[in-house]
Amino acid sequence: MDRALPEQYQPEITLAGRLWRLVGMLVMSSIFWSWAVQDQWQHQRYRFWIDIAVGISAYVLVNWRRRFPLSIALLLNVSAGVSALAGGPALLAAVSVATRRYPREIIPLSLVILSASMFFKEYQHIDAGEIVEWEAFLITVAFVLIQIGWGLYIGSRREMYFQLRRRAEQAEAERDERIGRAREQERARIAREMHDVLAHRITQMSMLSGAMAVRTDLDADALRKVAVTLQHTAASAIDDLRGVLGVLRDPASGQQLTPQPTYQDVRTMVDDWRRSGANVHLNEDITTDGADVPDPLGRAVYRIVQEGLTNAARHAPGSRVSITVTGGPGSGLTVRVTNPEGFRRADTSGSRLGLIGLRERAQLSGGRLTHTSQGGQFVLEGWLPWGT
Repeated sequence: MDRALPEQYQPEITLAGRLWRLVGMLVMSSIFWSWAVQDQWQHQRYRFWIDIAVGISAYVLVNWRRRFPLSIALLLNVSAGVSALAGGPALLAAVSVATRRYPREIIPLSLVILSASMFFKEYQHIDAGEIVEWEAFLITVAFVLIQIGWGLYIGSRREMYFQLRRRAEQAEAERDERIGRAREQERARIAREMHDVLAHRITQMSMLSGAMAVRTDLDADALRKVAVTLQHTAASAIDDLRGVLGVLRDPASGQQLTPQPTYQDVRTMVDDWRRSGANVHLNEDITTDGADVPDPLGRAVYRIVQEGLTNAARHAPGSRVSITVTGGPGSGLTVRVTNPEGFRRADTSGSRLGLIGLRERAQLSGGRLTHTSQGGQFVLEGWLPWGT
């Protein structure tokens, strides 16, 4: 498994981060050099200048540790064998490699650090005092393990931060996707509602206007009544449209500003069509057992009846429309709208869109909707579940 973090999740190198790393290297270099500087100056002064030259080069090379981590770390730790000042950059480069947590890099680097540390002790003639050789070796091993362990800890912490950040980004992406889907579904629902409402009202107005155009025997009072009915229908269409779009203007609650139709509104709608001159017959056989028709169920029934009346007025104007609603709790409600197939050619620009939307609405509620032709009659039939 490649444990190197993607570039976008690498820790950002800020000015403050550069400063504390530089200070840390200078502190460690000062400690290492304090063990050897006196002997260098008094006995072998050329080693003093070599130490400074190699140390300055190490401070320059350490800036490439992220681009060439293992190569720079090996080179700096080899340099630390002859330069105490290079110890600070070598330590930082070793920790940086350990954060990657690759055994194939950590094992050879650890051996190089251990060898360079032992060579540094002999090369610089460092007096260990009362410490014997095996004790000095164990101290050196402990020093190497501390470097590698610190790097492993930093690497684990970075990976944990990376995992948490990636999960947060995935959660945000999923949330945005859910919001997008919800918006699309809401737009589609509003479009279906607008189609149902406007098609219903506009069809009524079209039927009344057509009657006025072909009737030449209407007196002024009759024309006035038809005009009043047209005005009432247009006002109702505007109110219905406001009800559909009201949800868009109420982001706080997400509710429409006007109530949606219920089953009781089916009778009102039928009466409106009768007043406009339509031949509509409603037959209800509902066993409620004292329970009212649930609002979502009543709204679905209303839309089916509304679509049936609209289609009948569009394709078979003046024909008899029969509406039958049967059922009850447990058995569900069956809605059946029948009318003669008519003689008008279907309007292909928007044909069947309302039926498609109603079918989707019925399927989402666990029901079904069909439309067929039987013996010259167009039959729109739907079944909707009604839980007990």
